[in-house]
Amino acid sequence: MKKLFAVPTFNGQLTAHFGHCERFAIIETEDNKVISEKLVNPPVHQPGVYPKFLADQGVKVIIAGGMGQRAQDLFTQNNIEVHMGVNAESPSKLVEQYLNDQLQTGKNLCDH
Repeated sequence: MKKLFAVPTFNGQLTAHFGHCERFAIIETEDNKVISEKLVNPPVHQPGVYPKFLADQGVKVIIAGGMGQRAQDLFTQNNIEVHMGVNAESPSKLVEQYLNDQLQTGKNLCDH
C-alpha cells in the first residue's frame, strides 16, 4: 500500500515550525519502504493554505517539529495524520523511523 508523507524542511532537515519551511519533502512509501522523495516549494504561507496544499498532493501524514492548534485542526479536517515534537533530522530518516514504529514525538515545538 502506498502512502505519502510531508516533512517541512529548511536546509534539508526538518524545521521546528512548519510555517517557516523552505520546502516540503514529499516522501512516497510502499509496503513500509521509502520509494521516492521530492522537494516541493510551498505556496505563500497564509493561515490554512498548507493543509489544503498538502492534501491536494495526496499527503496522508505530516511529521513536524511544531505548529499552532488551528493548523493541527485543519490537517485533521483534511484527513492528514499529524506527528509533532520531532527533532531535526533528514526527512527520509524520519519517515523510516515512523514506518518502524520508532518515531520519537514530544512537546509541540511551536509556541502559538
